[in-house]
Amino acid sequence: MGVTMNNRWRTIDIVVASVIAVAFGVIFWAWGLLWNGPADAIPLPFRAVLYGVWLVPAVLGGLVVRKPGAAFYTLTLAALVSVALGTSWGWTLVLQGPIEALAAELAFAAFAYRAWNLPVALLAGALAGVAAAVYDAFVWYGGTSWATMRLPYIAITALSALVVAGLGSVYLTRALAQTGVLDRFPSGRERAAV
Repeated sequence: MGVTMNNRWRTIDIVVASVIAVAFGVIFWAWGLLWNGPADAIPLPFRAVLYGVWLVPAVLGGLVVRKPGAAFYTLTLAALVSVALGTSWGWTLVLQGPIEALAAELAFAAFAYRAWNLPVALLAGALAGVAAAVYDAFVWYGGTSWATMRLPYIAITALSALVVAGLGSVYLTRALAQTGVLDRFPSGRERAAV
């Protein structure tokens, strides 16, 4: 458990969160090509196993920057970058990105921005996954069955987000910390505790 003494954002916090966001915005764009291309062969709701990638920036941004708003900022900016690059979902991500980001942010806020460990990361990923899937269930899959499509889709998306965004972000934070690039962050100084 790490304690953030100063919740004020430094310039380096903004820069690093922005770099993560832009990198993932590009990844989102490419992931959308996969989702609507080769992965289209996987029928819904099972294709949702791939969903967690879209939620990584929220958890990763929170774990790295460790400031209120980091999860929200990082995922929202990543969504906007993917919109600017021309995602197939267009302007809808201007709304969906912040909704998912807010859900992840709630996990960090629930622990008063003092716990940056695996359980909190898993919760942040899962909450973002539920928010994303519920949004999709109403916006994109409104005419489908709750029993055979929407509820399984929500469950699979939440599990994907828990594993890929939650667990994946913990391991990605640890890997980045080992390189030394996070030395100016508590996440880099607490390498073993992440």
